[in-house]
Amino acid sequence: MEQISGQGSATLVRKGIEFDKRDAILLKEIDQTGSIAKASTNLGRSRARELSRIDELEDVFGKLVKRQRGGKDGGGSKLTDTATQLLNQYERLQAALTATAQVPETVLEGTVSSISGELADVRTDLGTVRGLHDGVNIGDAVQVRVGADSLTVFDPVADPNPNTTSARNRLSGTVTAIQEGETVHTVEIDVESITFQAMITAESTNRLNLAKGCDVTLSWKATATRLTPTPE
Repeated sequence: MEQISGQGSATLVRKGIEFDKRDAILLKEIDQTGSIAKASTNLGRSRARELSRIDELEDVFGKLVKRQRGGKDGGGSKLTDTATQLLNQYERLQAALTATAQVPETVLEGTVSSISGELADVRTDLGTVRGLHDGVNIGDAVQVRVGADSLTVFDPVADPNPNTTSARNRLSGTVTAIQEGETVHTVEIDVESITFQAMITAESTNRLNLAKGCDVTLSWKATATRLTPTPE
């Protein structure tokens, strides 16, 4: 078991052509310098190669750079409205990925025991848990990734009946620490020597009277759980 956080890298794809961080940097530099040549030089790239790349992107995303030769203003290049919209779309996607990637995860190791459509059951050291898969077979070694923002924390006494909730995965544990933010607290919960992190509001922390040593029940939806192949 491990806890991880990281940062995703956005990619927009159309007709098999990817617009990624490198392309976004190029367009921003062109916008700043008003010149493909200057942008390429500043980035330490080949002008010819960047021109070819712009042509490749424009074939699928539309006109991105308006180029003007000579004239009283001396020519130059500037981004089109399409390029600005593409950059904005890229930045929104990157922001969403970054926010998601920064959410702590608990990763359980297990083996697929059964499959039902898009969901699979996995045997772990904590028992069987269920999650979404993207093509696995019975017997495959997988990682079960549980995001801190997908966990619901209950008082064991007030824990709802499993049959009345769509949160299919349920475990019992003990609070070991609470990291207090302004409005969101990260609660660390020990479950048979494995630490889960749950992100809940400060209001919920107070309502549940959470403190170190409290017994709690964790639950999370199978549809909020991702299964990935165990790295070799």
